[in-house]
Amino acid sequence: MHRPEDAQPLNVEDVTLDDPAPGADVPDAALMSAAAADDRQPLATAAPPPTRTLATPNTETPPGNELRPDAHSGADIAPKAGSGPDVGSGADVGSGADADSGADVGSGPDARPGPDARPGPDAGSGADAGARVVGGGSVGGGVVDLTLDEARRLILRAQGLLGADARKGGVHAMLRRLGAVQLDTISVLARSHELVAYARLGAVSRPAVERAYWHDPARSFEYWCHAACILPVEHWPLYSFRRRAFRDRKFRWHEVPDGVDKLLDQVRDSGPLMTSDVGGAKNGGPWWDWSDSKIGLEWLLDIGELVCTRRVGWRRVYDLAERAIPADLLAQDLTDEECVTRLAGIAGRSLGVANRTDLIDFLRLKGRFAAILDEALLSGAAGLTPVTVAGWPGKKGQPNAWADPAALASEPRGRHRTTLVSPFDSLIWHRGRTERIFGFTYTLELYVPKHKRVHGYFTMPVLAGGRLIGRVDPAREGTTLVARQVHLEPGLSPAKWAGAFADALWSAAEWVGCDSVRVERADPPELVTMLNAPG
Repeated sequence: MHRPEDAQPLNVEDVTLDDPAPGADVPDAALMSAAAADDRQPLATAAPPPTRTLATPNTETPPGNELRPDAHSGADIAPKAGSGPDVGSGADVGSGADADSGADVGSGPDARPGPDARPGPDAGSGADAGARVVGGGSVGGGVVDLTLDEARRLILRAQGLLGADARKGGVHAMLRRLGAVQLDTISVLARSHELVAYARLGAVSRPAVERAYWHDPARSFEYWCHAACILPVEHWPLYSFRRRAFRDRKFRWHEVPDGVDKLLDQVRDSGPLMTSDVGGAKNGGPWWDWSDSKIGLEWLLDIGELVCTRRVGWRRVYDLAERAIPADLLAQDLTDEECVTRLAGIAGRSLGVANRTDLIDFLRLKGRFAAILDEALLSGAAGLTPVTVAGWPGKKGQPNAWADPAALASEPRGRHRTTLVSPFDSLIWHRGRTERIFGFTYTLELYVPKHKRVHGYFTMPVLAGGRLIGRVDPAREGTTLVARQVHLEPGLSPAKWAGAFADALWSAAEWVGCDSVRVERADPPELVTMLNAPG
Protein backbone atom coordinates (compact mmCIF):
# COMPACT_ATOMS: atom_id res chain seq x y z
CA MET A 1 0.00 0.00 0.00
CA HIS A 2 1.32 3.40 -0.92
CA ARG A 3 1.88 5.76 2.01
CA PRO A 4 1.05 9.41 1.21
CA GLU A 5 3.96 11.77 1.54
CA ASP A 6 2.57 13.52 4.57
CA ALA A 7 0.69 10.60 6.07
CA GLN A 8 -0.13 10.99 9.72
CA PRO A 9 0.82 8.24 12.15
CA LEU A 10 -1.65 5.40 12.43
CA ASN A 11 -4.82 6.89 13.89
CA VAL A 12 -5.82 4.57 16.70
CA GLU A 13 -7.38 5.40 20.02
CA ASP A 14 -4.18 5.89 21.92
CA VAL A 15 -2.17 7.82 19.33
CA THR A 16 -1.25 11.17 20.83
CA LEU A 17 1.15 13.30 18.85
CA ASP A 18 2.27 16.85 19.37
CA ASP A 19 2.22 19.46 16.65
CA PRO A 20 5.64 21.07 17.07
CA ALA A 21 6.92 23.95 15.05
CA PRO A 22 8.50 23.16 11.69
CA GLY A 23 11.93 21.67 12.07
CA ALA A 24 11.17 20.21 15.52
CA ASP A 25 13.79 17.48 16.28
CA VAL A 26 15.17 19.88 18.90
CA PRO A 27 15.87 18.73 22.45
CA ASP A 28 14.24 20.07 25.56
CA ALA A 29 15.95 23.25 26.74
CA ALA A 30 16.93 21.80 30.09
CA LEU A 31 18.42 18.75 28.47
CA MET A 32 20.23 20.86 25.89
CA SER A 33 21.71 22.91 28.69
CA ALA A 34 22.93 19.80 30.45
CA ALA A 35 24.29 18.40 27.20
CA ALA A 36 26.15 21.57 26.35
CA ALA A 37 27.64 21.88 29.79
CA ASP A 38 28.70 18.25 29.78
CA ASP A 39 30.52 18.32 26.49
CA ARG A 40 32.29 21.54 27.27
CA GLN A 41 33.43 20.39 30.68
CA PRO A 42 32.93 16.70 31.39
CA LEU A 43 32.36 15.35 34.83
CA ALA A 44 35.15 14.10 37.11
CA THR A 45 36.41 17.52 38.07
CA ALA A 46 35.61 17.16 41.75
CA ALA A 47 38.13 14.39 42.45
CA PRO A 48 40.24 11.87 40.58
CA PRO A 49 38.32 8.73 39.68
CA PRO A 50 38.78 5.84 42.07
CA THR A 51 41.41 3.30 41.22
CA ARG A 52 39.99 -0.04 40.18
CA THR A 53 41.11 -3.23 38.46
CA LEU A 54 39.31 -4.25 35.31
CA ALA A 55 40.24 -7.91 35.41
CA THR A 56 37.33 -8.87 37.63
CA PRO A 57 34.37 -6.87 36.36
CA ASN A 58 30.99 -7.21 37.94
CA THR A 59 28.82 -8.49 35.12
CA GLU A 60 25.63 -8.89 37.12
CA THR A 61 22.70 -7.06 35.58
CA PRO A 62 20.55 -5.70 38.40
CA PRO A 63 16.94 -6.21 38.10
CA GLY A 64 13.81 8.66 35.50
CA ASN A 65 13.07 13.84 37.34
CA GLU A 66 10.32 14.65 35.45
CA LEU A 67 9.59 12.98 32.16
CA ARG A 68 8.26 14.94 29.28
CA PRO A 69 8.00 12.63 26.28
CA ASP A 70 8.85 13.85 22.86
CA ALA A 71 6.72 15.20 20.10
CA HIS A 72 6.92 12.20 17.80
CA SER A 73 7.07 9.40 20.32
CA GLY A 74 3.41 8.86 20.50
CA ALA A 75 2.74 5.65 22.37
CA ASP A 76 0.12 7.03 24.75
CA ILE A 77 2.28 10.11 25.21
CA ALA A 78 0.88 13.29 26.63
CA PRO A 79 1.53 16.84 25.45
CA LYS A 80 4.34 18.94 26.71
CA ALA A 81 3.88 20.68 30.01
CA GLY A 82 5.60 23.33 31.98
CA SER A 83 8.31 22.36 34.37
CA GLY A 84 7.42 20.67 37.60
CA PRO A 85 9.29 18.92 40.35
CA ASP A 86 11.83 16.35 39.28
CA VAL A 87 9.72 13.95 37.25
CA GLY A 88 11.71 13.72 33.97
CA SER A 89 13.28 15.88 31.39
CA GLY A 90 12.77 16.26 28.05
CA ALA A 91 10.92 16.50 24.96
CA ASP A 92 12.56 15.29 21.82
CA VAL A 93 13.47 11.67 21.65
CA GLY A 94 16.80 11.32 19.94
CA SER A 95 17.20 15.06 19.95
CA GLY A 96 18.10 16.99 16.87
CA ALA A 97 20.55 19.92 16.85
CA ASP A 98 22.69 18.65 19.65
CA ALA A 99 25.14 20.59 21.77
CA ASP A 100 28.03 18.24 21.26
CA SER A 101 27.75 17.68 17.54
CA GLY A 102 30.90 17.87 15.50
CA ALA A 103 33.14 16.82 18.35
CA ASP A 104 34.13 13.53 16.84
CA VAL A 105 37.74 13.86 15.78
CA GLY A 106 38.91 11.31 13.27
CA SER A 107 35.48 9.95 12.43
CA GLY A 108 34.70 11.68 9.18
CA PRO A 109 32.50 10.21 6.50
CA ASP A 110 35.23 8.14 4.88
CA ALA A 111 36.84 6.92 8.07
CA ARG A 112 37.26 3.17 7.95
CA PRO A 113 36.72 0.77 10.80
CA GLY A 114 40.12 0.04 12.27
CA PRO A 115 41.65 -3.22 13.37
CA ASP A 116 40.31 -5.19 16.25
CA ALA A 117 40.63 -3.32 19.51
CA ARG A 118 44.05 -3.86 20.91
CA PRO A 119 44.35 -5.53 24.29
CA GLY A 120 45.64 -3.56 27.20
CA PRO A 121 48.14 -4.70 29.77
CA ASP A 122 47.54 -7.69 31.93
CA ALA A 123 45.45 -7.11 35.03
CA GLY A 124 46.98 -7.24 38.43
CA SER A 125 47.52 -10.29 40.57
CA GLY A 126 44.80 -12.50 42.00
CA ALA A 127 42.45 -15.15 40.73
CA ASP A 128 41.74 -13.24 37.56
CA ALA A 129 45.30 -12.23 36.81
CA GLY A 130 46.07 -12.37 33.14
CA ALA A 131 42.69 -11.04 31.99
CA ARG A 132 43.15 -8.44 29.32
CA VAL A 133 41.33 -5.22 28.66
CA VAL A 134 40.52 -3.17 25.61
CA GLY A 135 42.44 0.04 25.22
CA GLY A 136 45.73 1.34 26.47
CA GLY A 137 46.51 3.01 29.74
CA SER A 138 47.02 1.62 33.18
CA VAL A 139 44.50 -0.93 34.36
CA GLY A 140 45.33 -0.28 37.98
CA GLY A 141 45.10 3.46 37.43
CA GLY A 142 41.36 3.26 36.83
CA VAL A 143 41.24 5.16 33.51
CA VAL A 144 41.41 3.36 30.18
CA ASP A 145 42.37 5.12 26.95
CA LEU A 146 40.25 4.20 23.95
CA THR A 147 40.65 5.11 20.32
CA LEU A 148 37.48 6.19 18.57
CA ASP A 149 37.49 2.89 16.66
CA GLU A 150 37.69 0.90 19.87
CA ALA A 151 34.87 2.88 21.46
CA ARG A 152 32.70 2.44 18.38
CA ARG A 153 33.19 -1.33 18.36
CA LEU A 154 32.46 -1.60 22.07
CA ILE A 155 29.28 0.40 21.54
CA LEU A 156 28.11 -1.74 18.64
CA ARG A 157 28.71 -4.92 20.61
CA ALA A 158 26.91 -3.56 23.67
CA GLN A 159 23.97 -2.66 21.44
CA GLY A 160 23.83 -6.16 19.98
CA LEU A 161 24.97 -5.10 16.50
CA LEU A 162 28.37 -6.78 16.46
CA GLY A 163 29.16 -10.42 17.12
CA ALA A 164 27.22 -13.66 17.05
CA ASP A 165 26.38 -13.63 20.75
CA ALA A 166 23.89 -10.81 20.18
CA ARG A 167 21.34 -13.27 18.76
CA LYS A 168 21.36 -15.59 21.74
CA GLY A 169 18.17 -15.59 23.73
CA GLY A 170 16.09 -13.85 21.08
CA VAL A 171 13.93 -10.80 21.67
CA HIS A 172 13.65 -11.30 25.42
CA ALA A 173 17.43 -11.30 25.89
CA MET A 174 17.76 -8.35 23.51
CA LEU A 175 15.41 -6.27 25.66
CA ARG A 176 17.52 -7.00 28.72
CA ARG A 177 20.70 -6.15 26.86
CA LEU A 178 19.29 -2.80 25.76
CA GLY A 179 17.55 -2.01 29.04
CA ALA A 180 14.77 -0.14 27.22
CA VAL A 181 13.10 -0.29 23.80
CA GLN A 182 11.24 2.83 22.76
CA LEU A 183 7.64 2.73 21.60
CA ASP A 184 6.28 4.92 18.84
CA THR A 185 2.97 5.09 17.02
CA ILE A 186 4.44 5.61 13.55
CA SER A 187 4.54 2.55 11.34
CA VAL A 188 6.24 2.76 7.96
CA LEU A 189 7.86 -0.63 7.38
CA ALA A 190 6.91 -1.73 10.89
CA ARG A 191 6.62 -0.15 14.33
CA SER A 192 9.86 0.95 15.92
CA HIS A 193 9.92 -1.69 18.66
CA GLU A 194 9.76 -4.32 15.91
CA LEU A 195 12.46 -2.60 13.87
CA VAL A 196 14.80 -2.57 16.88
CA ALA A 197 14.48 -6.35 17.20
CA TYR A 198 14.85 -6.85 13.44
CA ALA A 199 18.05 -4.77 13.30
CA ARG A 200 19.70 -7.08 15.83
CA LEU A 201 18.11 -10.47 15.21
CA GLY A 202 17.34 -10.44 11.51
CA ALA A 203 14.08 -11.81 10.15
CA VAL A 204 12.52 -12.80 13.48
CA SER A 205 8.77 -13.08 12.99
CA ARG A 206 6.81 -10.02 13.97
CA PRO A 207 4.27 -12.03 16.05
CA ALA A 208 7.22 -13.51 17.94
CA VAL A 209 8.44 -9.99 18.69
CA GLU A 210 5.03 -9.03 20.05
CA ARG A 211 4.80 -12.16 22.19
CA ALA A 212 8.24 -11.53 23.63
CA TYR A 213 7.37 -8.00 24.65
CA TRP A 214 3.79 -8.53 25.87
CA HIS A 215 3.32 -11.92 27.42
CA ASP A 216 1.26 -13.55 30.16
CA PRO A 217 2.67 -13.69 32.77
CA ALA A 218 4.33 -10.32 32.30
CA ARG A 219 7.98 -10.28 31.32
CA SER A 220 8.04 -6.56 30.57
CA PHE A 221 6.08 -3.40 31.29
CA GLU A 222 5.68 0.05 29.76
CA TYR A 223 6.94 3.16 31.49
CA TRP A 224 8.95 6.32 31.05
CA CYS A 225 12.70 5.88 30.53
CA HIS A 226 14.23 7.80 27.62
CA ALA A 227 10.63 8.14 26.45
CA ALA A 228 7.70 5.72 26.54
CA CYS A 229 9.56 2.41 26.55
CA ILE A 230 9.16 -1.32 27.00
CA LEU A 231 11.22 -2.27 30.06
CA PRO A 232 12.19 -5.63 31.57
CA VAL A 233 9.75 -6.47 34.37
CA GLU A 234 12.60 -6.95 36.85
CA HIS A 235 13.35 -3.24 36.47
CA TRP A 236 10.00 -2.32 38.04
CA PRO A 237 11.52 -1.38 41.44
CA LEU A 238 14.11 0.86 39.80
CA TYR A 239 11.50 3.32 38.53
CA SER A 240 9.91 3.93 41.93
CA PHE A 241 11.83 7.24 42.08
CA ARG A 242 9.91 8.45 39.03
CA ARG A 243 6.58 7.14 40.28
CA ARG A 244 7.08 8.99 43.56
CA ALA A 245 7.99 12.17 41.69
CA PHE A 246 4.82 11.99 39.61
CA ARG A 247 2.78 11.42 42.75
CA ASP A 248 4.39 14.43 44.46
CA ARG A 249 3.78 16.57 41.41
CA LYS A 250 0.00 15.87 41.53
CA PHE A 251 -0.32 16.93 37.91
CA ARG A 252 -0.01 15.26 34.57
CA TRP A 253 -0.10 17.16 31.30
CA HIS A 254 -3.72 17.74 32.14
CA GLU A 255 -5.25 18.45 35.51
CA VAL A 256 -5.90 15.11 37.16
CA PRO A 257 -9.70 14.81 37.31
CA ASP A 258 -11.78 13.81 40.26
CA GLY A 259 -12.86 10.19 40.24
CA VAL A 260 -9.52 8.43 39.72
CA ASP A 261 -10.26 6.33 42.80
CA LYS A 262 -13.41 5.06 41.09
CA LEU A 263 -11.38 4.17 38.00
CA LEU A 264 -8.95 2.24 40.16
CA ASP A 265 -11.82 0.40 41.83
CA GLN A 266 -13.25 -0.43 38.41
CA VAL A 267 -9.98 -2.03 37.31
CA ARG A 268 -9.80 -3.87 40.62
CA ASP A 269 -13.34 -5.20 40.32
CA SER A 270 -13.63 -5.79 36.57
CA GLY A 271 -10.11 -6.86 35.71
CA PRO A 272 -7.75 -5.42 33.08
CA LEU A 273 -9.38 -2.84 30.82
CA MET A 274 -8.75 -0.40 27.99
CA THR A 275 -9.89 3.18 27.65
CA SER A 276 -12.73 2.00 25.40
CA ASP A 277 -14.12 0.11 28.42
CA VAL A 278 -14.47 3.34 30.41
CA GLY A 279 -15.79 5.73 27.78
CA GLY A 280 -12.97 6.18 25.30
CA ALA A 281 -9.73 8.11 25.12
CA LYS A 282 -10.89 11.41 23.63
CA ASN A 283 -13.55 14.05 23.95
CA GLY A 284 -13.64 14.49 20.18
CA GLY A 285 -11.47 17.60 19.98
CA PRO A 286 -7.79 18.10 19.07
CA TRP A 287 -5.00 15.57 19.58
CA TRP A 288 -4.67 16.34 23.27
CA ASP A 289 -8.34 16.59 24.14
CA TRP A 290 -8.24 13.48 26.27
CA SER A 291 -11.27 12.25 28.14
CA ASP A 292 -11.18 12.36 31.93
CA SER A 293 -11.08 8.57 31.95
CA LYS A 294 -7.99 8.51 29.74
CA ILE A 295 -6.25 11.15 31.87
CA GLY A 296 -7.13 9.23 35.01
CA LEU A 297 -5.84 5.91 33.71
CA GLU A 298 -2.58 7.48 32.54
CA TRP A 299 -2.13 9.22 35.90
CA LEU A 300 -2.65 5.93 37.73
CA LEU A 301 -0.05 4.37 35.43
CA ASP A 302 2.39 7.22 36.10
CA ILE A 303 2.19 6.76 39.86
CA GLY A 304 2.36 2.96 39.70
CA GLU A 305 -1.13 1.97 40.78
CA LEU A 306 -1.77 0.61 37.29
CA VAL A 307 0.62 -0.94 34.83
CA CYS A 308 0.57 -1.84 31.14
CA THR A 309 2.10 -5.23 30.41
CA ARG A 310 0.32 -5.94 27.14
CA ARG A 311 -1.52 -4.30 24.26
CA VAL A 312 -4.46 -5.25 22.11
CA GLY A 313 -4.65 -3.64 18.68
CA TRP A 314 -1.98 -1.17 19.82
CA ARG A 315 -4.18 -0.05 22.70
CA ARG A 316 -2.85 -0.23 26.19
CA VAL A 317 -4.41 -2.71 28.58
CA TYR A 318 -4.33 -1.34 32.14
CA ASP A 319 -4.17 -3.67 35.11
CA LEU A 320 -3.43 -3.39 38.80
CA ALA A 321 0.29 -3.40 39.45
CA GLU A 322 -0.33 -5.80 42.34
CA ARG A 323 -1.83 -8.31 39.90
CA ALA A 324 0.59 -7.94 37.00
CA ILE A 325 3.95 -7.39 38.70
CA PRO A 326 5.52 -10.29 40.65
CA ALA A 327 5.15 -9.89 44.40
CA ASP A 328 8.88 -9.99 45.11
CA LEU A 329 9.41 -6.99 42.81
CA LEU A 330 6.49 -5.06 44.27
CA ALA A 331 7.92 -5.60 47.74
CA GLN A 332 11.22 -3.90 46.95
CA ASP A 333 11.36 -0.38 48.36
CA LEU A 334 14.39 1.41 46.92
CA THR A 335 15.50 4.94 47.68
CA ASP A 336 15.87 7.51 44.91
CA GLU A 337 19.64 7.13 45.19
CA GLU A 338 19.46 3.36 44.79
CA CYS A 339 17.15 3.65 41.78
CA VAL A 340 19.21 6.19 39.86
CA THR A 341 22.53 4.53 40.71
CA ARG A 342 21.41 1.13 39.47
CA LEU A 343 19.76 2.60 36.37
CA ALA A 344 22.99 4.44 35.59
CA GLY A 345 24.75 1.09 35.52
CA ILE A 346 22.09 -0.36 33.23
CA ALA A 347 22.35 2.62 30.87
CA GLY A 348 26.14 2.34 30.85
CA ARG A 349 26.05 -1.34 29.98
CA SER A 350 23.49 -0.77 27.24
CA LEU A 351 25.47 2.06 25.67
CA GLY A 352 28.86 0.39 26.14
CA VAL A 353 30.78 3.66 26.25
CA ALA A 354 29.02 6.88 27.22
CA ASN A 355 29.69 10.35 28.49
CA ARG A 356 27.52 12.09 31.05
CA THR A 357 25.26 13.58 28.39
CA ASP A 358 24.55 10.14 26.96
CA LEU A 359 23.59 8.73 30.36
CA ILE A 360 21.41 11.72 31.19
CA ASP A 361 19.67 11.37 27.84
CA PHE A 362 19.13 7.62 28.21
CA LEU A 363 17.28 8.10 31.51
CA ARG A 364 16.03 11.65 30.97
CA LEU A 365 17.27 12.95 34.29
CA LYS A 366 17.54 16.48 35.58
CA GLY A 367 17.71 18.37 38.84
CA ARG A 368 18.53 16.34 41.92
CA PHE A 369 18.27 13.07 40.02
CA ALA A 370 21.02 14.19 37.64
CA ALA A 371 23.07 15.09 40.73
CA ILE A 372 22.56 11.57 42.07
CA LEU A 373 23.85 10.17 38.78
CA ASP A 374 26.89 12.46 38.99
CA GLU A 375 27.72 11.20 42.46
CA ALA A 376 27.24 7.57 41.39
CA LEU A 377 29.72 8.08 38.56
CA LEU A 378 32.30 9.87 40.70
CA SER A 379 32.11 7.40 43.57
CA GLY A 380 32.15 4.34 41.34
CA ALA A 381 28.79 3.19 42.73
CA ALA A 382 27.34 2.91 39.22
CA GLY A 383 29.91 0.20 38.47
CA LEU A 384 31.25 1.96 35.38
CA THR A 385 34.91 2.51 34.52
CA PRO A 386 36.21 6.00 33.64
CA VAL A 387 37.72 6.11 30.16
CA THR A 388 39.20 8.64 27.80
CA VAL A 389 37.92 8.38 24.23
CA ALA A 390 40.16 10.05 21.68
CA GLY A 391 38.42 12.95 19.98
CA TRP A 392 35.53 13.20 22.44
CA PRO A 393 35.27 16.58 24.16
CA GLY A 394 36.74 16.85 27.62
CA LYS A 395 39.38 18.35 29.85
CA LYS A 396 42.94 17.35 29.13
CA GLY A 397 44.19 14.68 31.48
CA GLN A 398 40.73 13.74 32.74
CA PRO A 399 38.36 10.96 31.66
CA ASN A 400 35.64 12.08 29.28
CA ALA A 401 33.37 9.03 29.41
CA TRP A 402 32.49 5.83 31.25
CA ALA A 403 32.41 2.25 30.03
CA ASP A 404 31.04 -1.10 31.09
CA PRO A 405 34.00 -2.90 32.72
CA ALA A 406 32.77 -6.27 31.44
CA ALA A 407 32.88 -4.88 27.90
CA LEU A 408 36.43 -3.63 28.41
CA ALA A 409 37.56 -7.08 29.52
CA SER A 410 37.38 -8.58 26.03
CA GLU A 411 37.88 -7.49 22.45
CA PRO A 412 34.80 -6.96 20.25
CA ARG A 413 34.91 -9.55 17.47
CA GLY A 414 32.54 -10.95 14.92
CA ARG A 415 30.38 -9.81 12.08
CA HIS A 416 28.79 -6.37 11.88
CA ARG A 417 25.11 -6.16 11.10
CA THR A 418 24.03 -4.61 7.81
CA THR A 419 20.60 -3.17 8.42
CA LEU A 420 18.23 -0.24 8.37
CA VAL A 421 18.02 1.45 11.79
CA SER A 422 14.85 2.88 13.30
CA PRO A 423 14.97 6.62 14.09
CA PHE A 424 13.94 5.60 17.63
CA ASP A 425 16.66 2.99 18.11
CA SER A 426 18.81 3.48 21.22
CA LEU A 427 21.91 3.31 19.01
CA ILE A 428 20.99 6.79 17.74
CA TRP A 429 18.70 8.22 20.43
CA HIS A 430 21.11 11.05 21.18
CA ARG A 431 21.87 12.83 17.91
CA GLY A 432 25.05 14.46 19.21
CA ARG A 433 26.29 11.04 20.34
CA THR A 434 25.50 9.69 16.87
CA GLU A 435 27.69 12.36 15.34
CA ARG A 436 30.38 11.83 17.95
CA ILE A 437 30.56 8.08 17.31
CA PHE A 438 29.87 7.83 13.59
CA GLY A 439 30.48 11.30 12.17
CA PHE A 440 26.86 11.10 11.02
CA THR A 441 24.54 14.10 11.27
CA TYR A 442 20.97 12.93 11.58
CA THR A 443 17.66 14.76 11.91
CA LEU A 444 14.28 13.07 11.63
CA GLU A 445 12.35 15.23 9.16
CA LEU A 446 8.95 13.84 10.07
CA TYR A 447 7.64 17.23 11.14
CA VAL A 448 9.63 19.33 8.71
CA PRO A 449 7.41 20.79 5.96
CA LYS A 450 7.68 18.74 2.79
CA HIS A 451 9.37 21.48 0.77
CA LYS A 452 12.10 21.84 3.40
CA ARG A 453 13.00 18.18 3.76
CA VAL A 454 16.44 17.14 2.62
CA HIS A 455 16.40 13.39 3.12
CA GLY A 456 12.72 12.48 3.43
CA TYR A 457 9.76 11.90 5.72
CA PHE A 458 10.99 8.92 7.79
CA THR A 459 14.65 8.44 6.95
CA MET A 460 16.34 5.38 8.41
CA PRO A 461 20.13 5.29 8.74
CA VAL A 462 21.91 2.36 7.09
CA LEU A 463 24.39 0.50 9.29
CA ALA A 464 27.10 -1.44 7.45
CA GLY A 465 30.68 -2.35 8.21
CA GLY A 466 30.42 -0.89 11.69
CA ARG A 467 29.44 2.59 10.53
CA LEU A 468 26.45 4.56 9.31
CA ILE A 469 26.98 4.80 5.56
CA GLY A 470 23.85 6.67 4.53
CA ARG A 471 20.09 6.81 4.85
CA VAL A 472 16.91 5.62 3.18
CA ASP A 473 13.40 7.06 3.17
CA PRO A 474 11.28 3.90 2.84
CA ALA A 475 7.66 3.25 1.95
CA ARG A 476 5.58 0.35 0.69
CA GLU A 477 3.42 0.05 -2.40
CA GLY A 478 1.69 -3.30 -2.35
CA THR A 479 4.45 -5.89 -2.22
CA THR A 480 7.14 -3.43 -3.31
CA LEU A 481 9.46 -1.73 -0.88
CA VAL A 482 10.02 1.74 -2.29
CA ALA A 483 13.10 3.74 -1.41
CA ARG A 484 11.90 7.24 -2.14
CA GLN A 485 15.33 8.63 -1.49
CA VAL A 486 18.69 7.00 -0.87
CA HIS A 487 21.60 9.10 0.35
CA LEU A 488 25.18 7.88 0.61
CA GLU A 489 27.39 9.76 3.05
CA PRO A 490 29.71 12.28 1.33
CA GLY A 491 33.09 10.89 0.40
CA LEU A 492 32.01 7.25 0.25
CA SER A 493 32.29 5.31 -3.00
CA PRO A 494 28.97 4.25 -4.59
CA ALA A 495 30.68 1.23 -6.21
CA LYS A 496 31.97 0.08 -2.83
CA TRP A 497 28.81 0.62 -0.75
CA ALA A 498 25.97 -0.07 -3.21
CA GLY A 499 26.03 -3.74 -2.22
CA ALA A 500 25.47 -2.85 1.44
CA PHE A 501 22.50 -0.67 0.51
CA ALA A 502 21.08 -3.48 -1.58
CA ASP A 503 21.49 -5.98 1.27
CA ALA A 504 19.79 -3.65 3.74
CA LEU A 505 16.88 -2.91 1.40
CA TRP A 506 16.25 -6.48 0.28
CA SER A 507 16.53 -7.93 3.78
CA ALA A 508 13.99 -5.42 5.07
CA ALA A 509 11.71 -6.05 2.10
CA GLU A 510 11.65 -9.79 2.67
CA TRP A 511 11.03 -9.33 6.38
CA VAL A 512 7.90 -7.21 5.82
CA GLY A 513 6.59 -9.46 3.04
CA CYS A 514 7.67 -7.50 -0.04
CA ASP A 515 9.01 -9.29 -3.11
CA SER A 516 10.55 -6.35 -4.97
CA VAL A 517 12.52 -3.18 -4.29
CA ARG A 518 12.39 0.08 -6.25
CA VAL A 519 14.69 3.06 -5.71
CA GLU A 520 13.24 6.34 -6.95
CA ARG A 521 15.94 8.93 -6.20
CA ALA A 522 19.48 8.78 -4.93
CA ASP A 523 22.46 10.91 -4.05
CA PRO A 524 24.73 10.26 -5.87
CA PRO A 525 22.35 9.59 -8.80
CA GLU A 526 24.23 6.54 -10.11
CA LEU A 527 22.99 4.58 -7.11
CA VAL A 528 19.53 4.44 -8.69
CA THR A 529 20.83 2.35 -11.60
CA MET A 530 23.01 0.22 -9.34
CA LEU A 531 20.23 -0.56 -6.89
CA ASN A 532 17.49 -1.08 -9.47
CA ALA A 533 19.57 -3.43 -11.59
CA PRO A 534 18.21 -6.98 -11.79
CA GLY A 535 19.80 -9.28 -9.24
